Amino acid sequence: MRSQGEHKTPSAPEKGWLPLSRYVIFGGILAGGLIADLATKAWIFARLGMPGEKPVWWLIDGVFGFQTSLNEGALFGMGQGMTALFALVAVVMAVGLPLWLFWSRAASDWRLAAAGGAVTAGILGNLYDRLGFPGLVWNYPGELHQVGEPVYAVRDWILVMIGSWPWPNFNIADSLLVCGVAVICLHALLAGDVEQKASRETNAKAENKKQAPIAVEKNAR
Repeated sequence: MRSQGEHKTPSAPEKGWLPLSRYVIFGGILAGGLIADLATKAWIFARLGMPGEKPVWWLIDGVFGFQTSLNEGALFGMGQGMTALFALVAVVMAVGLPLWLFWSRAASDWRLAAAGGAVTAGILGNLYDRLGFPGLVWNYPGELHQVGEPVYAVRDWILVMIGSWPWPNFNIADSLLVCGVAVICLHALLAGDVEQKASRETNAKAENKKQAPIAVEKNAR
C-alpha cells in the first residue's frame, strides 16, 4: 500500500486511442473544408466559366471579387508545370500528416487536430483538381498546354486587389492550408518557449538544491 505522503511518479503518455473528440474535430474540419472547397469551385466555374470567358464579378468594386483562373503550379503560382511532382507530394502529405497527428499523439492537443484537419482538407481539395477530376479542357493555348487538352490544374477564383496590384487568385483549399500551417508553426514556437522555461526552472531548482547543503555546512562552522 502507498502511504498518504507518497506520490505516484508521472509516467509517459499511454499508447492507444485518443479521445473521440480529437477524431471528430479532425474529421469534421477535413470533411467540411473539403466540401466547401469543391462546392465553391464548381459553383463559381459554372457561373463564370473558364478563365477569360466572363468579366470579374466584383463584390467590392476594384478591391474584392470572383474571377476564375487555373494554376498549374503551387501556392501563388510557383513551380508552373510541375503538376506530377506536386500531386505526388500532396499524396505523401495527405497520408503522412494524419499518421503523424494520431500515431505520435500530437492530436491530443485539439488545436493541432483542428489545424491538421484544415491542412489535409486543403491538400485533398487541390489534389482533386491536379488529377483532372473536374473534367475541364483548356479553352486557350499556353506554354504548357494546347486548346482542348485536359486540365490538370488547380481551380482558383478569389480575387483580392492591393491597390492596383492583384494578389494571386486563390481558393478555400489554399486558405485552409495557410491557416492550418500557421497554427501548427505557432503551436511549435509556443511549445518550444514553454519547454525552455520549464528547463530553466528545473535547472534553477537543481542548483538551489546543490547550494543548500553548502550553506548549511557554512552555518554549522
